[in-house]
Amino acid sequence: MEKFKAYITAMRLRTLPQSLSGVALGLMLAASDYRVDVRVVVFTLLTAVFLQILSNTANELGDYLKGTDRLSDRKGPAYTLSKGLISEKEYKVMVGIYVILSVVSGLAMIRFSFGTFFDFGPLITMLLGFAAISGALKYTLGRNPYGYRGMGDFYVFVFFGLVSVLGSYFVAAHEIRTWILLFPALSIGCFSTAVLNVNNIRDMESDRATRRTIPLRIGERNAKIYHTLLIAAGWIFMSCYSALRIFDWWHYLYVLSLPLFVWHLTGVWKRSGKELDPMLPLMVISTFLFALLAGFGFVRFLL
Repeated sequence: MEKFKAYITAMRLRTLPQSLSGVALGLMLAASDYRVDVRVVVFTLLTAVFLQILSNTANELGDYLKGTDRLSDRKGPAYTLSKGLISEKEYKVMVGIYVILSVVSGLAMIRFSFGTFFDFGPLITMLLGFAAISGALKYTLGRNPYGYRGMGDFYVFVFFGLVSVLGSYFVAAHEIRTWILLFPALSIGCFSTAVLNVNNIRDMESDRATRRTIPLRIGERNAKIYHTLLIAAGWIFMSCYSALRIFDWWHYLYVLSLPLFVWHLTGVWKRSGKELDPMLPLMVISTFLFALLAGFGFVRFLL
């Protein structure tokens, strides 16, 4: 039972809503424009979950192997490898299993969506899937992990924003109907990057010896300004998308999530170090609720 709990802990379940935010929004926007196969929805969401867990477990393994995840100076919650709950060998097997699950679920998603693997759409989707798996592994693993070079923000913005929203829309609809779909993708990209940024602000002291994150490069105060700009930009991008669609008050349903973002930003500016830890799940939940409300505002007529 103790081992089972350790494997659950390694999954970092509190991060899963973040991985589902962009995918859910992309699928709901596709459903507002086209008839969407429920099997595609299920396997797209499932693939996103497996990719997020793969990213989480690979991240912990990389930190452990490089000596970053030390109990003595860790600001966030301690996980399984550093506490000795799972052996290194067992952990590597687990990471491999999540790679396999991501591949199998992704292929099922493509098969149910396109009906074949040998066409332009499926091939593009498979390439994006390969890039997502590679990105999840190389954040902290390998000889030159991009997470240690201050490149994490860029990759999170691309994969959790652009690829997540536009990719899920494309899988469900087989086309990108209009260029303005870029706006909700940019919005979720900004919010997802903000999740990583608050995590990096919290961990500045423990990361100083091994990483060069954005907060370490620009300082805590500037990192908080950057954080505020990310959230403001996310709201502006989604507002642009709503404004460019045919006017309907329901298209602004996501405004109901605004108090959560205000609460989050207030906490970020008032706290430092380990005290910032509650602000991380708050940003994740805020983004998830924002995405669900935004998507529902466009699909409500279909229910």
